[in-house]
Amino acid sequence: MEIQGPEAGVPGAPPAPAGAKVLVIDDSNTIRRSAEIFLRQGGHEVILAEDGFDALAKVNDHDPELIFCDILMPRLDGYQTCAIIKRNPRFRHVPVIMLSSKDGLFDKARGRMVGSQEYLTKPFTKEQLLRAVETFRRAAA
Repeated sequence: MEIQGPEAGVPGAPPAPAGAKVLVIDDSNTIRRSAEIFLRQGGHEVILAEDGFDALAKVNDHDPELIFCDILMPRLDGYQTCAIIKRNPRFRHVPVIMLSSKDGLFDKARGRMVGSQEYLTKPFTKEQLLRAVETFRRAAA
């Protein structure tokens, strides 16, 4: 049994809300680290992947509740990565939010075609990232 927070073990105290398990896929170390810091500050567990191949192994090993996926990556881009994840019945329900420095209608439409639920433009703020996590957690509940 894990005890969390100052109220843990106090009779009648509400349980501490558990954070989401979030996978961040981006080939930029700066973006991965920024997202990790923001999400951890929001109380979430963070798994990092530097490309699509790395991400596919980590999705399988860690069962994330939400995935942020960069579009432009070497070897396996974000669209391909998202499509592979969504084809697996075990992970079909996991929301994928595409990350890109481009804010074009075509990019957003292509993301939807491969199964992404949302699109965040880089650079993102801490508030945008945490709001996206909360929006999809409420939808899943």
